[in-house]
Amino acid sequence: MSLSALVGDEAQLLNLLAMFMALMGLVSYVSLQYIRMPYGRYADSAFGPPVPVRLAWFVQEVPSLSVSLFFYLRQTEFSIANQVLMGAFICHYTQRTLIFPFLIRGGKPTPFASFALAFIFCCYNGYLQSSYLCSHAAYASDWIHDPRFITGIMLFFCGMFINIYSDRILRNLRKPGEMGYKIPKGGLFDYVSGANFFGEIVEWSGFALAGWSLPAAAFAIFTAFVLTSRAQQHHKWYLEKFEDYPKNRKILVPFLY
Repeated sequence: MSLSALVGDEAQLLNLLAMFMALMGLVSYVSLQYIRMPYGRYADSAFGPPVPVRLAWFVQEVPSLSVSLFFYLRQTEFSIANQVLMGAFICHYTQRTLIFPFLIRGGKPTPFASFALAFIFCCYNGYLQSSYLCSHAAYASDWIHDPRFITGIMLFFCGMFINIYSDRILRNLRKPGEMGYKIPKGGLFDYVSGANFFGEIVEWSGFALAGWSLPAAAFAIFTAFVLTSRAQQHHKWYLEKFEDYPKNRKILVPFLY
């Protein structure tokens, strides 16, 4: 018997998965106040054997892209709103899977535990978002004219730009052959320590606004919890590492936090 049969139907299953995701975001936030997420500069051999960073990023993100394409390509009748939302999701994970990993310069290997958790999450979320949008979301024909949809899509692509541009700044901090860490400067890094995280939170908050659904909202909540904790971790590390780190630089949200 399938899991969806046990809980009644797939729509109910998706709602349960969404609520569990939001809860796990909160649990992750609380946990990460006491332990460091073991990746990048915080990598720890206690969390398993190392996985080459490019390979880890590519493999862990593949499920979100492949699952979303699988659901999308099976559809024959699709509203414009569904197409735009699925297109936005696929656009993000195309960049994350096929472009971002191969732009990484150097980078410490990823502990297997971190890699495995990311892979599982992408399988989970890829199914949740894709199944909902392709099989259950029923948007009115005029939803694409709703201020929530328009504002949400604008926020999504604005956040995606901030995220990609901030990642570019981080990649270019060191010149070829240089080692060690530097203070990021430029873009929103002049205002916050976690500019790349801020961009991704804006991105998925926009997706949630445009989709106006429990699965999309759960993903945005999970993202906000996890990336806020990472931004806090980075900010603390920068202050400890660099005596000249700008004291007026916020953690995540320009001018506010």
